[in-house]
Amino acid sequence: MSAISVGQAAVLGVVEGLTEFLPVSSTGHLKITEGLMDIPVDDRSVVAFTAVIQVGAIAAVLVYFFKDIVRIASAWTRGLADREERYHHDYKFAWWVIYATLPIVAVGLAAKPLIEGPLASLWVVAGSLIVGSGVMWAADRMGRHKRGEDDTSFTDTMLVGCSQILALLFPGFSRSGATMSTALMLDLDRVAATRLSFFLGIPALTGAGVYELKDAVGAGVDTLPLVVGTAVSFAVAYASIAWLLRFVARHSFNAFVVYRIVIGLGLLGLLGTGVLNA
Repeated sequence: MSAISVGQAAVLGVVEGLTEFLPVSSTGHLKITEGLMDIPVDDRSVVAFTAVIQVGAIAAVLVYFFKDIVRIASAWTRGLADREERYHHDYKFAWWVIYATLPIVAVGLAAKPLIEGPLASLWVVAGSLIVGSGVMWAADRMGRHKRGEDDTSFTDTMLVGCSQILALLFPGFSRSGATMSTALMLDLDRVAATRLSFFLGIPALTGAGVYELKDAVGAGVDTLPLVVGTAVSFAVAYASIAWLLRFVARHSFNAFVVYRIVIGLGLLGLLGTGVLNA
């Protein structure tokens, strides 16, 4: 029998959709929510479920950025046959995203026992939330915010792509937080940093969801909770993406820094008092 009910799946879908692309750690929030609902965070079916519902959030990115994705994919396709097209930034960017995804795939496969074992602890989540806040605060102030999306280079994309490994190994650090912070340190402006984070998340999170789908079925996760969680995740994530892009165009990341610290300290308190089990 599945460890997750339909109602719990809907709640987790909301949490996933709200937090996947905000730099606050969707994994951390999912684990906290699972703990509060007495769902075993280290259960194989639960780990698989949370990976699969990410596909709903990724689908929201695909829909929201459909025109951009078609433009980039078209340039890449044309470039495969036409040498002249290979000088186009969109053609090169498509390859950069592919290359930048390889490190996280390699680490994810090699470190899977650690990721699903000791590193899944809520103590790790709490510490990562707080440490990641410091990194984000420093990046937002160190970065000069002078480079736009068209100025993105191969080096930028690779460094930002590799930073996703931090979130993979330390749930709570946040994939979005790690990628945005790295991009800011490279002097990209906040909107360019956020959009680059979105594009790099498409192959990484889609691959993780598809890879875990077979485990979700094999681990006994019922189809209905998966469908509900994924559908809710899609709807909420779409709204979150639109809001985030408007927000970063006018504000710093200070609100996210403060929020992460509060959640991290609150989680430490809940763990320390025994309200939650790690």
